[in-house]
Amino acid sequence: MVDDTDPKGTKQKASRRDFLKAGLLSGAAVAASAGAARAAGEPLITEIQDWNRYLGDGVDVAPYGTPSEFEAHVVRRDVPWLTADPVSSINFTPLHELDGIITPNGLCFERHHGGTAVINPADHRLMIHGLVDTPLVFTMEDLKRFPRENRVYFLECAANGGMEWRGSQLNGCQFTHGMIHCVVYTGVPLRYLLEEAGVKTTGKWLLAEGADSAAMTRSIPMEKALDDCLVAFKMNGEALRPEQGYPLRLCVPGWEGNMWVKWLRRLEVGDEPWAQREETSKYTDLLANGKARRHTFMMEVKSVITSPSPQVPVTHGKGPLVISGLAWSGGGTISRVDVTIDGGRTWQPARIDGPSLPKALHRFYLDINWDGSEMLLQSRAMDDQGLVQPTKNELRAARGENSIYHNNGIQTWHVNNDGVVENVEVS
Repeated sequence: MVDDTDPKGTKQKASRRDFLKAGLLSGAAVAASAGAARAAGEPLITEIQDWNRYLGDGVDVAPYGTPSEFEAHVVRRDVPWLTADPVSSINFTPLHELDGIITPNGLCFERHHGGTAVINPADHRLMIHGLVDTPLVFTMEDLKRFPRENRVYFLECAANGGMEWRGSQLNGCQFTHGMIHCVVYTGVPLRYLLEEAGVKTTGKWLLAEGADSAAMTRSIPMEKALDDCLVAFKMNGEALRPEQGYPLRLCVPGWEGNMWVKWLRRLEVGDEPWAQREETSKYTDLLANGKARRHTFMMEVKSVITSPSPQVPVTHGKGPLVISGLAWSGGGTISRVDVTIDGGRTWQPARIDGPSLPKALHRFYLDINWDGSEMLLQSRAMDDQGLVQPTKNELRAARGENSIYHNNGIQTWHVNNDGVVENVEVS
């Protein structure tokens, strides 16, 4: 106990009074006090529960760990009408249920063009040929003898947010923004393999091909291939999941996910792009004048508030509220995120917390004291290259409404007085 007559104790008491007077922190302290008062007569804390009374399962029951049964709702989900068949479809990451910047392996969104290929790593081969001095074929064991690196990168499908080009449609950030994940990739820098084969001076492009039934192929500029691309065989420390390209995939940091070829089997060096299906009829941006942008590789600066959001309403009523979200940029590192609760009339800088890495997700928070009024929540990200996330109207003015890909417009959530959240747009 502090003596009231002790000068040091007086200062300590004053400090506590200052703390309690601070707006939001005062609300948090009041909430904590109320919680403590309730706990004094709360049977769930004062009485012995079953989990206190009985022994739990032993270590041999689940040799591979799984989430708690009480987290069974935290799963990838699809939109049934979005694609014609499950073998060419999408499962969305539940962004609203996650925190931090790393996506658990079992929740990383999956996009297939011909279903998941099941490949025995002992039978898998990677060929490098074309405009090279020495055509090569690598086994998985060969690849694992090269120096390896660990890199944290986001992977975003170019169609992430594509259904929102003409207006608000999908009610949940899992569906508007869930074609993204961020993991620690382990693999061999692609430049090491290309150096081993010896790229000829005429080799300006690289064709990457997957071993799945769709034979996914994309053209990649040689400058990018020699810069930061990675031939990966692990994610978050364990082997790639089958739906993520096991046993081998290409990582093309900051560029659209369709270029991150899964089940990587072939790399051909050429002198020009190949104009494959996925870079001509698909993954181009149709403008209002009928022309289409192509080779729009980089994923632009973007952000979204993940909570509150339509799948995470505000259920505790007035008082302290944590606004949380994600920001990212294919051009580099997020330098700032601003948040508005009034549809853009006023903005506040959010707090970026955790690792801040180039071409990775960034977690941001804004702690407020909600008074129960309606809110129009938005976030606006900026990166270290000076790029700023545009509004949807600015994006449409530049590209029209015919596009599917590269929608990085500012997302708006409407929170009503009861805490219910909906996907809306503001003009």
